[in-house]
Amino acid sequence: MGKNINELFSSVTIQSLKGNKDVVVNEIHFDSRKVKHGDLFVACRGTVSDGHDFIDTAVANGARVIVCEELPKKSSSETSFIVVEDSSAVLSQIAHNFYNKPTENIQLVGVTGTNGKTTIATLLYNLFRKLGYKVGLLSTVCNYVDEKAVKATHTTPDALQLNALLAEMVEAGCEYCFMEVSSHAIDQKRVGALNFKGGIFTNITHDHLDYHKTFEAYLKVKKAFFDQLGNKSFAITNVDDKNGKLMLQNMKGHKFTYSTRSFADYRCQILEKHFTGMLLEMDGAEIWTNFIGDFNAHNLLAVYGTARLLDQDKEEILRGISELKSVDGRFESIISTDGIMAIVDYAHTPDALKNVLETIAALRTGNEQVITVVGAGGDRDKSKRPLMAKISAELSDKVILTSDNPRSEDPDQIILDMKEGVSANNTRKVLAITDRKEAIRTAHMLAQKDDIILVAGKGHEDYQEIKGVKHHFDDKEVIKEIFKL
Repeated sequence: MGKNINELFSSVTIQSLKGNKDVVVNEIHFDSRKVKHGDLFVACRGTVSDGHDFIDTAVANGARVIVCEELPKKSSSETSFIVVEDSSAVLSQIAHNFYNKPTENIQLVGVTGTNGKTTIATLLYNLFRKLGYKVGLLSTVCNYVDEKAVKATHTTPDALQLNALLAEMVEAGCEYCFMEVSSHAIDQKRVGALNFKGGIFTNITHDHLDYHKTFEAYLKVKKAFFDQLGNKSFAITNVDDKNGKLMLQNMKGHKFTYSTRSFADYRCQILEKHFTGMLLEMDGAEIWTNFIGDFNAHNLLAVYGTARLLDQDKEEILRGISELKSVDGRFESIISTDGIMAIVDYAHTPDALKNVLETIAALRTGNEQVITVVGAGGDRDKSKRPLMAKISAELSDKVILTSDNPRSEDPDQIILDMKEGVSANNTRKVLAITDRKEAIRTAHMLAQKDDIILVAGKGHEDYQEIKGVKHHFDDKEVIKEIFKL
């Protein structure tokens, strides 16, 4: 499947080329360890390491072409060197070219925002399959090429994996692909060369400040996704978020809005709320859904609006939405034989946690206790730790602070960081149990019939990462074991 330089660098601005311009390359890599004879290596500057430091390794492994932002002091006469302004952006473009520009042959819709990306992308995938289409999905939980599952390692794959998966979808006959677009992927130019049919904005709240440093930088990166959409693309944004309209400010294509509270192109109102679902009025029609919470009303409305913008029939969409089930690890409920309800949710940001706890509060009859089991991830944005604990203590009757994925950090220190957010009035509500299984077990011991236990932060994840090692751990499995189900 080799490609020559002219094919690969179509639409790419080259600053200089040293060596043979007619080289044919076998594969593209940005990890020098994967390079074999006849391959092309792209030296990308990352947050941890700089690919330029590994050019010699790539050449020694047989690279025929090196793409870089500056030439090394020594260069091999058998290797061609192509100098570009931004290696990461070029990687995205040549990956797209290498895999025969897959997004010219599939309608790709990207979902970005802090919360709701996985739910919206997955529900669109499930809805369009119900409508009879072959569909692809790129998400945090799992990637799908029509029915074939492909394990996900990142919210958005790297540029090479991404284009390879999209090419596989085209080959399989998929007409649509719905994908989560993370802020990291936008910032690292992983999606820069892709042709998006549309983009969806969910909301933006406190997250990933370990990477972006400031909220303004995080906001700017999200907006950049919409700025890059083409003239023929559409964008649909949540105007109930104060930054929703900002996303459309410089967008060149067709602009649409959705809201549960104000005037918008697509509107929805919650008529009834129950633990088993909601009755919605969506675009003038009443439908019963299997989802709970105002945030899910927004998610379903984004799904509806997007499907309409993709020219699907209104009645068919509404029928399909009424049949959809919740996404793995998103407000999933498990009821014990003694009448205690556990809710497992991926909420790992302050806003997502607040949404879930407020949803539970709105459904309480008044006598139930809400017991929240929550942690915070290690090696990530530390500023959200006290906020997570503060929200939990304010909106719960009891809180158990525990481990999430401590990664390389001391889990006890993470819990101490969280405790900083608990006010003096709420300290009596809060326990700290580092072992997550014991924390869930203790919550069950404290609970009585009709009480609600929220286990937040991990959702669909089936592992716990401690000191760089992933151990099997699934909140739902643990709950079912403790509930003896």
